[in-house]
Amino acid sequence: MSDGSKEFLNGHQELMPEEHFRFACHPGVSCFGACCSALDLMLTPYDTLRLRHTTGQTSHKFIRLFATLLAMPEVGLPMLHMRMLADARHLCPFSREAGCAVYPDRPSACRTYPLGRATQRDAEGLAQERIFMAREAHCHGFDAGTDFNAGAWMHDQGLEPYNSANDRYMALAEDLRAFTTLTGQHMGQKQLGMAGLALYQPDEFQPFLERSGLLERLDLTPARKDEVLHDEEACLDFGYDWLELSLMGHDEHLRPKG
Repeated sequence: MSDGSKEFLNGHQELMPEEHFRFACHPGVSCFGACCSALDLMLTPYDTLRLRHTTGQTSHKFIRLFATLLAMPEVGLPMLHMRMLADARHLCPFSREAGCAVYPDRPSACRTYPLGRATQRDAEGLAQERIFMAREAHCHGFDAGTDFNAGAWMHDQGLEPYNSANDRYMALAEDLRAFTTLTGQHMGQKQLGMAGLALYQPDEFQPFLERSGLLERLDLTPARKDEVLHDEEACLDFGYDWLELSLMGHDEHLRPKG
């Protein structure tokens, strides 16, 4: 890394857009698989959706088998963490000798490594990202590999849909934190349950929407209603809009009829 980098999070250095680094991770690297154990790995709603699809699990079964449900500090939003195996190494449940068993749908934190990404919205509400380099003592991936800058690495790892979806999750958290600070209102148990349904269980949120008639009370096009009810990514996207409206009374993308 060049001298243009700055100290950032937890002693890591910020990576400027023009800076380059070399990295590779494959079975030929001596530390291959060392980073797949004893992880404090948060699963975003989009991470969970992708993992569920590749493992063929319902949301209820996936959470029971692979995740621990927690609450986001200071906000209260539901969030999942991957549950490591109860073995000596505390391996990721998808780690295999040959590599990751869910590699095409691996979580965003795994894709981003050895980089880290943090976002903060500007005055216009747009996400501004900062990238930092996580150099860990055990990792030998920097000893060889292809030359990347941050943007090229993100593209190579297929992070565009992950970053876009995850930015919505963090924006919701920021809005809810600001709303709670301003009003002193906190989510009740019913709201927490509905937030978990909308964010992490679109396969169960869809039949709820159909039974409750909620979509009929909102100003939605027939095409979007159909997407929400039959496409889980569209349902997750709707879930963010609906939570902004139902928890804080506003959303630029969604409004009640009338």
